[in-house]
Amino acid sequence: MISESDDRAGSEIRAAALKYNAEADRSPVVVAAGGGYIAGKILQIADECGISIYHDDSAATLLSRLNLGQEIPPELYQMVAEIYTAILTASDALKAEL
Repeated sequence: MISESDDRAGSEIRAAALKYNAEADRSPVVVAAGGGYIAGKILQIADECGISIYHDDSAATLLSRLNLGQEIPPELYQMVAEIYTAILTASDALKAEL
C-alpha cells in the first residue's frame, strides 16, 4: 500500500509504502518513505508493480516521517485501517466489474 500527497500549493510531494505480514508483524511496517524525488520513485515503482496508491496528504506526511522498518504507532492504526479498507473496497469493486 502506498499513501501519496499531491503537489497542491507548491508543497513537496510525499509518499510512504507499507507492508503487513500478519504472521510476523504486529502492525504494518514502513518499507519506503520520502519526499520529492524519492517520493516520485516510490510512486513509479508502485505503479510499475501494480501496487495500489492511496492519495491522502495527511497520511502521506505522517507516514513518511516514520523510520524505515518501523511499525506504525498505535495512534495511526485508525488512519491506516481506513486506508486499507478503501483499497480493499476499490479492489473488490474492480474485480466485480471484470
